Amino acid sequence: MTPTDWQTLGAVFPYYDHEIFLRMEGNGPDLLLIHGFPTSSWDWYRVWPNLIDKFRVIAPDMIGFGFSDKPRNYQYSILDQADLHEAILQRLQIKKVQILSHDYGVTVTQELLARQNEGKLGFEIDSVIFLNGGLFPETHRPRLIQKLLNSAIGPYLSPLLGRKGFARTFNNILGPNTQANEKELDEFWNLLCRKGGNRILHKLIGYMPERVKHRERWVGALQQAQIPMRVINGPEDPVSGRHMTERYKELVPNPDVVWLEGIGHYPQLENPEGVINAALAFWQKLKVV
Repeated sequence: MTPTDWQTLGAVFPYYDHEIFLRMEGNGPDLLLIHGFPTSSWDWYRVWPNLIDKFRVIAPDMIGFGFSDKPRNYQYSILDQADLHEAILQRLQIKKVQILSHDYGVTVTQELLARQNEGKLGFEIDSVIFLNGGLFPETHRPRLIQKLLNSAIGPYLSPLLGRKGFARTFNNILGPNTQANEKELDEFWNLLCRKGGNRILHKLIGYMPERVKHRERWVGALQQAQIPMRVINGPEDPVSGRHMTERYKELVPNPDVVWLEGIGHYPQLENPEGVINAALAFWQKLKVV
């Protein structure tokens, strides 16, 4: 499925004065998908058919990403993205969800978990599956381009980034035998650039210092969670691969970790069958499906 097909089958949700793109399809328990940086809900297209066979799946593009609005004068933050998901589920009158999240989305999920632990969340999270993401700032190994975007030169660098550098960085975090092809790289790059998204990367990258600032809250959310959680991880990922999951096993009680050997940062794209099998085994054990 191309991004154009994906957009055609979606809808637009208002968030303050902005438009947020949303895909929703399927029947069954509600499953919320939260995507990563710097991509979008289209990341899920290879696992989508299997998921909508079991769930009603809700997959927004967060503000600043994909087909959603990407305002330049906006205070992007993990806290605001969590607010956005609360607003979407409230509008849809959804009271309970399972969550499957990736990359940037795992941090949004940690904030939602923290709110649930405090009794302040507008819906109930029943279970969580994390794919590769920076659950712990001390194990996150950002690429050079991420460090530069997060530096003083970030605002000047964003407009200068090109497709070639993006493609090199993207494939460098995938498994050695699961590299994206040129057509896929074009699609990811075009989605990133849509509505000037390539010009706000330095704003979106603010999640990196946020992870440090809120470490105790967001790591505590994992340690205090009273719901089932599973990590499905591509261990070849140099950013948040095996080293991240080893830290997870050290810090989180009763850790449930599944490694997809040979896979990198985007398991749902590199090994969709492996992700679906590991996710369904988790949900079946919980009698969700």
